[in-house]
Amino acid sequence: MARDPKYDILFEPIRIGPKTMWNRFWQTTHCAGPGSERPGAQAYFRAMKAEGGWSAVFTEFCSVHPESDEYPFTSARLWDEGDVINLRLMCDMLHEHNALAGVQLWYGGMHSLCFESREVPRSASCLPSNLFPSRCAYSTEMDEDDIKAAINMYVEAAKRAEQAGFDILEVSGGDSTLPVQFLDHRYNHRTDRYGGSFENRARFYVELMTALMKEFGDRLAVTTRFEVDTLLGPDGIEAEEEGIRFVELLHREGVCHAWSVKIGDYEEWGEDAGPSRWRKTGWMLPFVRQVKSVVGPDIPVVTNGRYTSPDDMVAIIQKGIGDIIGAARPSIADPFLPRKIMEGRIEDIRECIGCNICVSRFNHFGQLNCTQNATSMEEYRRGWHPEKFDKTENPCSVLVVGGGPAGMECARVLGERGYDVHLREAEAELGGHWRWVCKLPRLQEWARVITYREIQLGKLKNVEVHLGVGPMSADDVLSYGADKVVIATGSFWRTDGLGAETHHPVPGADASLPHCVTPEQLMAGKPVGDRVVVLDGDGHFMGIAVAEMLADQGKKVTLVTNMSEIAEYGVFTMDVMNNKRMMYNKGIAHYRNHWAERIEPGRITLFYLYRHGPDLAGPRTGHVPRLPERDDTFDIECDTVVLVTARLPNDRLYRELRARKSEWAENELLAVYRCGDCHAPRQLHNAIFSAHRLAREFDSPHPQYPLPWIRERQIWGHETFPRLGDARPRVEVD
Repeated sequence: MARDPKYDILFEPIRIGPKTMWNRFWQTTHCAGPGSERPGAQAYFRAMKAEGGWSAVFTEFCSVHPESDEYPFTSARLWDEGDVINLRLMCDMLHEHNALAGVQLWYGGMHSLCFESREVPRSASCLPSNLFPSRCAYSTEMDEDDIKAAINMYVEAAKRAEQAGFDILEVSGGDSTLPVQFLDHRYNHRTDRYGGSFENRARFYVELMTALMKEFGDRLAVTTRFEVDTLLGPDGIEAEEEGIRFVELLHREGVCHAWSVKIGDYEEWGEDAGPSRWRKTGWMLPFVRQVKSVVGPDIPVVTNGRYTSPDDMVAIIQKGIGDIIGAARPSIADPFLPRKIMEGRIEDIRECIGCNICVSRFNHFGQLNCTQNATSMEEYRRGWHPEKFDKTENPCSVLVVGGGPAGMECARVLGERGYDVHLREAEAELGGHWRWVCKLPRLQEWARVITYREIQLGKLKNVEVHLGVGPMSADDVLSYGADKVVIATGSFWRTDGLGAETHHPVPGADASLPHCVTPEQLMAGKPVGDRVVVLDGDGHFMGIAVAEMLADQGKKVTLVTNMSEIAEYGVFTMDVMNNKRMMYNKGIAHYRNHWAERIEPGRITLFYLYRHGPDLAGPRTGHVPRLPERDDTFDIECDTVVLVTARLPNDRLYRELRARKSEWAENELLAVYRCGDCHAPRQLHNAIFSAHRLAREFDSPHPQYPLPWIRERQIWGHETFPRLGDARPRVEVD
């Protein structure tokens, strides 16, 4: 299909200093996990976005010097020639697709962990970091020679960036990095010409941008990503005060070719990478509008805000709010989003759901994953392409039992590969348990998981979808006539309260009784009383969402968790602060580090997990003594307990078929596999990945088990690159 003319503005070229983007799509700097140490993964992951139409594509934050060492978090690095060699592959591949290569120059200052380098970072003032896990870390206060040295670190790193082939130098002026540590009065306690007044505190940032512009401005685009408001009120940078004032100052100096706007500081950067539970598309527009009003029509402004709708994008540009559509998470969920708009395939966009699983993997020191796009970070090591599928040479018939997200994904990929697929779902709609999950508070956008796959399945003529056919039995499967079978029947919440803390059922927990209920039963309409305890041993979204839903219904809700944080996984998805605000505002009580001793009608008995300790003075018998002198349990009166404790795979059908393997041959059945939660209950991104991988590798000798993937590693005695010696320069100023 041809592109709708109303979207033409998105594909107009735009200049950024000496460089030109061929369209208005800018993949914002975001972490993925490969850094400079896995150049193949880095290059192929970013190049997929360039192939998909992103005109400017950035690394993750890129350390300019070992003093800015964030290990074990993975950043890109431009410390020496080896990093230049490794990152050059990314730049070369981006250029093959006519994209500009961007690098974010980053010095963490007082927040740098330096766990690998063990160097001492420098900052505006000698203060302890206020961030976890940087607590107990200090930086040294910079004198003027240190300031010159730090600026020189940026310049030397930028020289290496130019050697690697980068086109855009972006100074990280967000996430409480060194330039902001000078600008923000929280961190700058100086009394010299780099402290005190606003102009003094802005001096380092201005001098840094000036040095980069002087050295590179005629060849490379020099830009910054600036946190115009830290959202801390007078305790930080406010847009209405010093945020916009700094934009005006730097703009007057003429040392910035483009502005990328962000909000929130490093302590709560979930306000910038806002989960869809709390931040809808475009939540940053007021701040972007303010910046654009200062810099005028000649300096491009990049807006971020998890945009997936081309109509929203067009409106931003037409209204003069911003010039370039920046995106991180939408570019992960669909690297081909721009190209699909360009080709008139809007319905094929795989929209980001804002679950922040991608963010959580960085916070877990891991490799990026995506719920919507199972191919993310598999482009190099597994050779997967999000839009291309190897056709099978053996197009046999496959029955997929279960139309939840995993079953849908498996059927979709098998269909794309040319198999004759029948997808059978017992219920009248596709989606499985995810249909009712998306009805919980704040989770409506997560329904995109279902709608995207419904649309794609509907386009595949070799895939038949049968709905409302009731649960299939082993006899049904054996007699169906399929060559191969995939069981994707999901999982269910345990009814006995067994959770990760004790790995034993809770005495008295029984969801067949009126006073106990599982999440499925709750959403199916099982009655609950006025006083409800949510027993959360899961720690992701389910417990907190159920608690909010019940509070909205007027129930008196108490959330009990074995973990040290409410909805503990929210620490990684950046939900944690807003979860706490919501609970406070809605009067939801909570107990952390507690679990249930027993459940009875009208009450739940709790105990504190650390009520006992090992008997270090006695024999090492492993005995954990009780403390008889005190009563270490207490009761909470309640009418209903919601058991959000653990899940079990719904694998009965799979196990029955395996037990009847002797009957397969007479029914011409070749193989039976399982995927998703039926294999093992997991977070949705992993359930979808398992289904996608199974379908991608369906022709392998043993598709239930993954094929080997490419591992990027150093092997002792077999170096990829020649020895560089001590190639890292010591950047100092006499």
